[in-house]
Amino acid sequence: MADEGTITPEIRISQLEDSLATETERLQKLFAAYEAQEKDLLDVRAENEVLEKEIIEREIEKEAQESLIAEKDFRIRDLEMKATKADKRVEHLEPELEKMEEKYSREKDRLGKIFNIATELDDDLKLAVTEMKARDDWYVSHMTLFEDLNKAIKERYEMIERAVESERKSQHMARAIEDRVEEMVTARAAEMTIEEAEESVSGAKSDETEAPAEEEPAAEEPAAEEPEVESEAAPEETTTESTETAEEPDATPVATTWADDEDPWADN
Repeated sequence: MADEGTITPEIRISQLEDSLATETERLQKLFAAYEAQEKDLLDVRAENEVLEKEIIEREIEKEAQESLIAEKDFRIRDLEMKATKADKRVEHLEPELEKMEEKYSREKDRLGKIFNIATELDDDLKLAVTEMKARDDWYVSHMTLFEDLNKAIKERYEMIERAVESERKSQHMARAIEDRVEEMVTARAAEMTIEEAEESVSGAKSDETEAPAEEEPAAEEPAAEEPEVESEAAPEETTTESTETAEEPDATPVATTWADDEDPWADN
């Protein structure tokens, strides 16, 4: 008990450290030995695996050789059987061979005739190609002539269309002028009827004014004024007639401007 009481913690720690170092060294040695044994074990296992693979490969080669030998024997027997069958077949096919040779000679002659025909057709084709090439060259050399002819035909059709269009315009213009003349004649006839009515009315008024003129002298002044009104209306009618007659000759210069595709009477 006295010894234990004299052991200080430092001494205890040093003792533990020494024991730990010895144990660590011992474990390292054991681990190294274990690794060496494990490595030897792995090497042995690898050798065993290699030997097992070699054994398996040899067994496979052996089986392959046995199968090849069996297949070779089978093929030899098969070839012998086929050779026997071929010999028998040759004996039976010799007459057929003679028939086939005869057919071959006939087909050869037929194909020779066909070849001759094909050669003639090829020659004809080459001749046709040459003729077509010459025709194409001729067409190319005269292409400008055909183009000029086509252009002249187009110009002809355009001229015909322009002439037809101008004739249509002239007909339309003539119809418009005729319609305008008819309107003017109708208006003039209406004005003439209006003038005749006014003249009849004025004549009736003059008769009425002449009858009471003897009894009422004072009424003579309005009666005198009415002829003045009629006289004033007459110049106006003459002016309207002159203007209408002046407008009628204007139809000809309007016709000259009808080519602008505009109705000269649209404003009226």
